[in-house]
Amino acid sequence: MAKGVFTTKLSPGYDDLPEERYHFPRTYLRQIEQTIGDTIVYYEPRRGSVELSSRGGRQAYFAVARPYAISDDPKSPDHFYCHVSEYLDFERVVPFRNGEIYLESMLQREDGGTNKGAFGRSVRIVPDDEFEDILAAGFSKSPIDFAVQNDSPIIPFAGFDEPPVPFERPMIELTVIKPFRDVAFRRSVRAAYDNRCAVTGLRLINGGGRPEVQAAHIQAVEDKGPDSVRNGLALSGTIHWMFDRGLLSVADDMTILKAKGQLPAEVEHLINASGRLNLPKDPGQWPHPAYLAYHREHRFKG
Repeated sequence: MAKGVFTTKLSPGYDDLPEERYHFPRTYLRQIEQTIGDTIVYYEPRRGSVELSSRGGRQAYFAVARPYAISDDPKSPDHFYCHVSEYLDFERVVPFRNGEIYLESMLQREDGGTNKGAFGRSVRIVPDDEFEDILAAGFSKSPIDFAVQNDSPIIPFAGFDEPPVPFERPMIELTVIKPFRDVAFRRSVRAAYDNRCAVTGLRLINGGGRPEVQAAHIQAVEDKGPDSVRNGLALSGTIHWMFDRGLLSVADDMTILKAKGQLPAEVEHLINASGRLNLPKDPGQWPHPAYLAYHREHRFKG
C-alpha cells in the first residue's frame, strides 16, 4: 500500500465526484492500485477545466479520502473508477509550495525550480512523512483538536520523575475519528458560509464569541453522505431541524423548497426574501446537485 495525490479540476474532463469516485485512464492504474486500502489527498491544479487556456484552480491540496476499490468504466475502454470513502475537506487549502519548500519533494528540481514533468502526472505516490505534513497543514491545531488527540492512553516511563506525556496521534489517524471529523466539517462549513444561515441570512454570535449557526449534512451521514462542504449547509438550529425532517429542501438552482402547509408562519417570515440560499463566495463550495437531489428524493416532504 502507498499514499498518493489525485489531481482533479474544478470542471473535470473526467467523471470525477471526489467525495465518492475518481475517474482515470489506464495510464495511472498501477499507481492507484498501490493506494487501495491506504489514503490519498486531492490536489486542484492551476487549470480549472480541460481547456488549455483555463485558469482559476487553486494549485493546492484540499481534501483527504481513502480508496477502497477499483472498477471498470463500462462506457469508456481503458478507463476506470477508483471508489473512495471517509472523504474530508481540509479546513484550509494547502498550496503545493511554501516559499522555497515543496510539500512533495518530487515536484522540485535539483536547481530549486519546479519539475514540470512530475507536476504533469495526475496521480503521484507520496512518502509517508510528506503526506503527514500535507495533512497537518490542512487542519487546525486548536485546543478542541488536541482534546481528541489527547484521549490516547498515558504511557508511563518507569524510573523517571517527569510527568508522563500523552502520545500524540499522527494526523492521518485523526482524520478517521468521528469527533475530529465533526469538528473539521463544522468549521469548514461555517467558514464557507461566513457563519451565516443559508436559509435565513441570520448571523448570530453568542456572548462567548462563538457562532450559533450549525453545519448540516445535505445527504445525512447515516445515508453515507460525505463530510464535504459541498454536502453541507450552514443553518440555524430550528432551520437545521426542519431541513433534517424534510420540511425544507433546495432545488438545483438554489431555490428554497418548502413542504406545503407544514411550516409555521413565524418560520416563513424568516426565510430569505429572495427565496434562494445565501451561498459561499467560492462557487466550488456550493451544494453539489447530487446531494441536493438525494435530499429531495429521500427526505423532502414537499
